[in-house]
Amino acid sequence: MNKVMTREEIMKTMPASEIVLACHGLSKIFKQGGAEIEVLHHIDLEVKAGEMIAIIGNSGSGKSTLLHLLGGLDKPTHGRVLINGKNLTELTENEKCYTRNHNLGFIYQFHHLLPEFSALENVSLPLLIRGETAKQIQTKAEHLLESVDLKERLHHRPNQLSGGERQRVAIARALVTNPLCILADEPTGDLDPRNAEQVFQIFLRLQAERKTSVIMVTHDLSLAKMSQRMMTLRNGNLVNL
Repeated sequence: MNKVMTREEIMKTMPASEIVLACHGLSKIFKQGGAEIEVLHHIDLEVKAGEMIAIIGNSGSGKSTLLHLLGGLDKPTHGRVLINGKNLTELTENEKCYTRNHNLGFIYQFHHLLPEFSALENVSLPLLIRGETAKQIQTKAEHLLESVDLKERLHHRPNQLSGGERQRVAIARALVTNPLCILADEPTGDLDPRNAEQVFQIFLRLQAERKTSVIMVTHDLSLAKMSQRMMTLRNGNLVNL
């Protein structure tokens, strides 16, 4: 397997308009009984370096399905997904995992933290998978947790944290590998309005500082309006707003 450049190395050689993630002709058809249901219909999307895109739409419109396809967590019926120029549909499962770990970060509505691990250990996991040294891992994980205002919560387990704190740990975990793009599925949907606003402001600050691209699915129109580009899924089609 070819050596993957670090995000810093990629960004140095990348024009500001460079496409970090794209899909072309992306379709997803589910079979239900004897019928075929096309959830996504020949979607084309290009995400530039540092760009934040918000996708809104009705429940069941296919927003989460689209994120799963873009992240290589599901296979499209038709079309292809390119991450940093690599066609996910042509990679083996191991190569997909490797590409995800080096290029993508994921944030979900529910934090998906491991309950037996501390905040520091949860944030460290992607770097452990990558094989970095213990010193590098601790330095990076501590720095990210401090960046999301959790300096005093490093060794707390998820059940010792508030909902907003748990989601900030999840944000730190997604950003600790310095990915090219974050895929966020309702990242504040499990929080009350006050916590949602606080968590999202932290997320916006870190995204701007790191120039990380973001594709965010949300029902919250006020959050969507803070993005650079707003889109909606209608009848399987992705439409600019």
